[in-house]
Amino acid sequence: MDLLCLGLNHETAPVEVRERFAVSADQLGDASKDLTGMAGIEEVVVLSTCNRMEVYAVTDEVTTAELSIKEYLAGNEGFEAHDESHFYKKVEVDAARHLCRVVSGLDSMVLGETEIFGQVKQAYTQALQSSATGSTLNRLFQKSFSVGKKVRTQTAIQGGQTSVGSVAVDLAEKIFGHLKYSEVMVIGAGEMSRITAQRMMERGAKKVYVVNRSLENAQKLAQEMGGEAVAFDDWERVLAKVDVVVSSTGASEPVVLPEHVEGVRAKRKYRPLFMIDIAMPRDIDPAVAKIEEVYLYDLDTLQEQADENRTKRLEQVRVCEQIIDNEIQKISNQQSNEHIK
Repeated sequence: MDLLCLGLNHETAPVEVRERFAVSADQLGDASKDLTGMAGIEEVVVLSTCNRMEVYAVTDEVTTAELSIKEYLAGNEGFEAHDESHFYKKVEVDAARHLCRVVSGLDSMVLGETEIFGQVKQAYTQALQSSATGSTLNRLFQKSFSVGKKVRTQTAIQGGQTSVGSVAVDLAEKIFGHLKYSEVMVIGAGEMSRITAQRMMERGAKKVYVVNRSLENAQKLAQEMGGEAVAFDDWERVLAKVDVVVSSTGASEPVVLPEHVEGVRAKRKYRPLFMIDIAMPRDIDPAVAKIEEVYLYDLDTLQEQADENRTKRLEQVRVCEQIIDNEIQKISNQQSNEHIK
C-alpha cells in the first residue's frame, strides 16, 4: 500500500480554480467516504480550506487512485487538461512530510498561522467518523498533530504578528495591557481601517466608532462591526472618549492636528492615547507624537515591525524542518521494522 497526497493550494492555483474543486466544511466526511468506494482507494481524508484542497489516500495503485480523485473532485464539469498544472502529487515519505508541514503552518499563506491546525483536525475527525480512515491514516494524522504541537512549543515560528493590522493591535495591548475596556475610533472606512478595527474587536475592544466623510459608508462599516457611525464634523467630540484612533482616509493634508488632541487632554484626564496612522499621505500630523501621553505609529513603523517579525519567523523554518525530518525518520524506521517482521 502507498500513501498519496493530491492537492492544490494558494501557490499553485488561483481562487477561481480552488473554488471549483473545494468541498464545503460540513461535507468533508461524506467526500472522504465516497472516495473510499472508488477504484484503487482504501483510506481517505479530504481537507478543504479557502487556501487549499488536498486528498490524503492509502492506495494499492497510485495512478488509478489519482484518476479517481480528480474525477470525483471535478464532478459534472469534468477534469480538464489545463487543470493538471494546478495540482501537486506527493507519495510515501514526501506525502507524510507535506502533511506535517501543513499542520505546522509552514505551508500557509501566513507563515506559522495556527488556524490550519484546527482545520486539519476537523477534516480528519469527519473522515474518522465516516469510517473513511484505517490504521495507516489514523497513525499518520495523529503523528502530524504531535509534530505540529512540537513545532509550536519548541520554536518561535508563531512569534510576532506579520500584518500591519495585527502589529498595531499587539502594540495597543502592550500600552493598555489588554483592550477589554478600550474604545476605538476609526477615521476613514477603507479596507485597512476595517481590518485593523476588526482585529481590535476580536481582542475584546469595548466599542468602535466609525467616522467617514460619507456617513452612509460609515454606517455600513459600523453596522458590520456592531459599532456606531459618527458624522465627519463630529469626530473631535468622540476623540475625548476613545483610547485608540485608527486613521486611513484619502485626504491630501493631515486630518488630526496637535491642537485637536490638546483640546481634549483635560477631558480625557491625560489618559494614554494610541494613534495608528495607516494613510498615505499621513492623516495624523507627526507633531502629535510630542504630546506626552500620545503613542503615534505610522505605516512605515508598523510595516518595519511586521517585516522584522516575518524575518524572525523565516529564521525559525530551518528549526521546524529539522523537527519534522526527525519525526518522519522515526516513521520510516518503524515501517522498516514492521516489514522485517
